[in-house]
Amino acid sequence: MTYEQISYEVKDRIATVTLNRPDRLNAFTHQMMREFVDVLDHTDVDDEVRAIVVTGAGRGFCAGADLESGGSTFDAGARGRDPEVINRDGGGQLTTRIFSSKTPIIAAINGPAVGIGITMTLPMDIRLAAESARVGFVFSRRGIVPEAASSWFLPRLVGISQALEWCYSGRVFGAAEAAEGGLVQLLPDDELLPRAYEIASEIATHAAPVSAALTRQLMWRGLTFDHPMQSHRADSRAIQELGKMADAKEGVESFLEKRDPEWKLKPSQDSPDVFPFDEDREFS
Repeated sequence: MTYEQISYEVKDRIATVTLNRPDRLNAFTHQMMREFVDVLDHTDVDDEVRAIVVTGAGRGFCAGADLESGGSTFDAGARGRDPEVINRDGGGQLTTRIFSSKTPIIAAINGPAVGIGITMTLPMDIRLAAESARVGFVFSRRGIVPEAASSWFLPRLVGISQALEWCYSGRVFGAAEAAEGGLVQLLPDDELLPRAYEIASEIATHAAPVSAALTRQLMWRGLTFDHPMQSHRADSRAIQELGKMADAKEGVESFLEKRDPEWKLKPSQDSPDVFPFDEDREFS
């Protein structure tokens, strides 16, 4: 697929996705959503990609939904959609796809991140923000509600009280407040991308790819469990399956031999399915 509203490149086993509408502060469109989803479909089967860094072109990360359509921007019927069915919002299509990604994802928020510009980052694994960045969950000021499944993600990340205060007010605030609230890690502007790539390189170099992919799913899907025993079952099954595979042997032997590991397993082919687990299966 040829991308027009994002750019995509891979170097040193790290993919960079850049939201690329700098003249519109990278405002979000359905085309941008489709292109981003296509990238994730690609990275899930490209075992050479070990981590993804997401950032914005120019001086913004993403200024939110493109409001060029004016007052009808959020009216599905005005866009020719069937008003008798519930139409999936584009942000939710993206965030649920990010949630299911096999590849670790790092957000490098280099400028304004408002509306979908910030909610798209919630299912990303690590959020770094430049000191000059601004954040806003502005939905109440646009007459709508938080989208992109953010009513699920945001309270889990920062707590219900902080999530509601930000969403009720709809105000735009600085990256320092976002960091204080537990949403992002704060960095000087000139250190943002170097730190993002430092983290990505650590993952790409040292983490067994299948281990990273499965750890991602254990963590995120574990947020849906209502008892730690469910996580215990999933963890136990994952360890049992991985423990008999080549990378577990390599991980121990490389450590004992004081050398870098040579991982053999591929997330696209070798990841065991530990979800859903069988509640009736013997567990001892």
